[in-house]
Amino acid sequence: WTHWLSRDVQPMADEVDVNSMKHEELQQFLQQNPSVQMLEVLMPDINGIFRSKRIHRSEFGALLAGSLKSPATQPLVTTMGEYDHEVDPRLVAGEPDSALRPVAGSLSTVPWLSSPTGQVIASYYALNGEPAWMDSRHVLAGVLAHFTEMGLRPVIATELEFYLVAPGDGIAPRPLLGSIPGTALEQRGIQYSMAEDMWQYDGFLDGVRIACEQQGVPMTTMLSEFAPGQWEINTRHVDDPLLACDHALLLKRIVKGVALQQGISATFMAKPFAESAGSGLHLHTSVYDEQGHNVFSDPAVQATPALSSMCLAAVGGLAATMAESMAIFAPNANSYRRFVPGTYVPLSPSWGYNHRDVSLRIPVSSDQNRRIEHRVAGADANPYLVAAAVLAGIHHGITHGCEPGPMIAEGTRMPQQEVSLPNRWEKALELFDSSTLLPSYLGEGFCSAFGSMRHAECDAFQAVISNLDYEWYLRAV
Repeated sequence: WTHWLSRDVQPMADEVDVNSMKHEELQQFLQQNPSVQMLEVLMPDINGIFRSKRIHRSEFGALLAGSLKSPATQPLVTTMGEYDHEVDPRLVAGEPDSALRPVAGSLSTVPWLSSPTGQVIASYYALNGEPAWMDSRHVLAGVLAHFTEMGLRPVIATELEFYLVAPGDGIAPRPLLGSIPGTALEQRGIQYSMAEDMWQYDGFLDGVRIACEQQGVPMTTMLSEFAPGQWEINTRHVDDPLLACDHALLLKRIVKGVALQQGISATFMAKPFAESAGSGLHLHTSVYDEQGHNVFSDPAVQATPALSSMCLAAVGGLAATMAESMAIFAPNANSYRRFVPGTYVPLSPSWGYNHRDVSLRIPVSSDQNRRIEHRVAGADANPYLVAAAVLAGIHHGITHGCEPGPMIAEGTRMPQQEVSLPNRWEKALELFDSSTLLPSYLGEGFCSAFGSMRHAECDAFQAVISNLDYEWYLRAV
């Protein structure tokens, strides 16, 4: 490996992202981890899934130099990892190569593997060094540029819900429940925030904590959530939304990796169990100016909360863009099973203070920490694209002075919701396809390819004849 590190490593072009890893970082990592012989290169796809390849230590320098290639279509796959050739051929004809470049600060070891293995996040670049349009990390970076032009800096944090799944031989999965002492029974009921659940699965939770610390993921809180077998883990807010989304995706990988190591499994499906609560990805967003002031607060306002006109406009922008963004917030067939009335899942672009029934919640916070909690996305969504769509809505609202509509007051019953958000996949894709705002933020080429692949997955899902078809129709019809 010293041969690779000692040779000249030149960037492909001046346009190469300043966040790409430098020679010194790789050298220091290898010196600290001399037993690491393989490196898992983690490449986020449009679904928010890390596609991965392992490279030998002799190839680490090649990755750093941008010599490791990948087809431009690799991130444009369905959840099943399949590529559909309906993507506009002007974008990817011939499936040309893209270069992979490692992201600075993302090198770490993989503690749940028995072999000494490292990992690193990689982004896609065109061969001339420009950020690749189909990389969701670059899509988010493009949205952030709009805030930079205004002298504004978004700060975000994530909350991720998931289920631990019990091992078994059955066709249908079941949640991993706690056990009732002295019996062979499983503990039923919601059991929200039960200490006994944390005691019983302390090995798993501590494994997640250790992995988070080793991989630089700032995990803050763990708790058993509002359904048996469901958990939530939160990450600390950071002033780099790209990094915050890296943390979210790495956390999902950590949870699944540690669970696998311990003989169980985990899922971030939006609705794995019909009788239980769905799993969400909640995004907390603040925006600060160049002086470090939170632009969502106005201390001169006498009301509680003291919201600035910019915050109200941001809420209005999020409400206005929510329906056309649903294909991002709810990206697959199972996503829409989560949208059930009366389950703390929003069905309309409502907003309110200290109220968990709304789509856009203003949590109790100080003026400096004022933020908007976006509660629509499922845990199955791509965090980079969720953040990009949320920030696009905020920017649109601020720049166009959007009206937020009536606020749901603290401590009041949520009125009967009219279902104004698309709660079927086909309708969400139809609204996404007709959007003129999202392509202006996320890129026309990306939106076209994203829509094509989501339609391909939707068509493939609908083409499958399920057992329910036979149970309902085979005898009766």
